[in-house]
Amino acid sequence: IAARLGKKDDEIKELKEKQDRLILRIGFLETYLGLGDKDSRSDNGEKGKPSNGGTKDMPKVLSDKDQAYAAAYDLFKEGSYDKARAQFQDFLKNFANTEYSDNAQFWIGECYYFEGNYEQAILEYDKVTKNYPKGDKVPLALLKQGLSFVNMGDKVSGRLILQQVIKNYPNTSQARVARSKLLELK
Repeated sequence: IAARLGKKDDEIKELKEKQDRLILRIGFLETYLGLGDKDSRSDNGEKGKPSNGGTKDMPKVLSDKDQAYAAAYDLFKEGSYDKARAQFQDFLKNFANTEYSDNAQFWIGECYYFEGNYEQAILEYDKVTKNYPKGDKVPLALLKQGLSFVNMGDKVSGRLILQQVIKNYPNTSQARVARSKLLELK
């Protein structure tokens, strides 16, 4: 019986690790899909059409701001977190208050998170919530902040932040992930 219980414990641990990886992938995909909506809209709000309705300006569809953000995001997707982080930081210096600012700040936190530097990730996610309180990245930044605390071994702080995600953003995918993680921590 003890051997079977040990085997079951190992299976549960393996499933939890797999679940964590899937949760991160889902969060990444949701963020990516949300990003796609912003990137594919033109100035007049129509998807995939140039803002002037013609084709003369087609080669310059993306502005400098869009190109800078896309270049940094491409580096992130490739796993070049240090280079991506530097480009997102440059983006925030050059384009401080744009529709992508909260995203850029969030991706800086993600770079640290994926490098395993959870302390710095927590600080960067905190900047998202403080500097862009109405941004769409706030629930995800809070969730990742909670997960960072848990990964550092600070389960008390992690629980508090995960509970805050559930309280402040109850009907979101981030709240579902937070509930799942809280059940795991018990």
